[in-house]
Amino acid sequence: MTKVFLSAKLPELATDVLKQSGIKVATYEGEGLIGHDELVAAVADVDYLITPLSTTVDQAVIDAAPKLKIIANFGAGFNNIDTAYAKQRGIVVTNTPAVSTNAVAEVTIGLMLALSHRIVEGDQLMRSTGFDGWAPLFFLGHEIAGKTLGIVGLGNIGSDAARKANALGLNVQYYKPNQLSDPEERSMRVTYAPFDELVKTSDFITINAPQTPQNHHQFDAAVFKQMKSTAAIINVGRGPIIDEAALLAALTAGEIGGAALDVYENEPHVADGFKALKNVILTPHVGNATVEARDAMAKIVADNVALVDQGQPAKYVVNR
Repeated sequence: MTKVFLSAKLPELATDVLKQSGIKVATYEGEGLIGHDELVAAVADVDYLITPLSTTVDQAVIDAAPKLKIIANFGAGFNNIDTAYAKQRGIVVTNTPAVSTNAVAEVTIGLMLALSHRIVEGDQLMRSTGFDGWAPLFFLGHEIAGKTLGIVGLGNIGSDAARKANALGLNVQYYKPNQLSDPEERSMRVTYAPFDELVKTSDFITINAPQTPQNHHQFDAAVFKQMKSTAAIINVGRGPIIDEAALLAALTAGEIGGAALDVYENEPHVADGFKALKNVILTPHVGNATVEARDAMAKIVADNVALVDQGQPAKYVVNR
């Protein structure tokens, strides 16, 4: 019987599919994330590996698994895996694209609304000192309708965020390496802007892009100085796209108005300086943390392992 190792606990749907396919399932049962040495030891006799994007699968892990045929990554990203070395070893690497689109787009909009209306800040106030009562100038925020949203990365998630933003009355502009066609832009009600222009003219900037070598620290000190002093930045893409030291300096100096971070440069570590700022919202990488999205992701990784076990090609291969 072939064997799959799950390096983290997954929704039951995944194990159900795998067991129905006649595959022996072993799961990491420890607290927190699996350690690198533990992962190396665990894959010695496995045919398949399912792992979350928070776990590094490097050359050492791959070398420790001589029977390995597929690494099914539980997540849309896959920068945690040495995909080139896996390809060299003849190992397929897959991801779970698209199914978390709605969840992450909803979080994008939710964080924007929370920043604008100071919802988290208000909750903290009510849990501490409370307030004296309604007053005309008390605890004012801003409406988002009529404001300009700049989306960096207009893939599935960015496009869905654009549709939701349009429904809320925002003017949407975007930046991506390849501009959409005019009919596509008109149908989505978005306008292309060069990166520098988007930075200077947006009231909100959302990062909905995957991590690439080209966009490491795309948002640095120089970029924050170009933003409006009232503008807010929201990162639900990947942490290293922002130079967090530069962001913290810009927030502290009042160069920009606020930030909401769901991903971090040195995840899961969060710099203490951010925690002290009232105009910053910090969430623990929950962009696609919904029952619906995680179940859909579980089905993809389990189905891919079952396909390979049956001698069929996997779907969503990222190192073809």
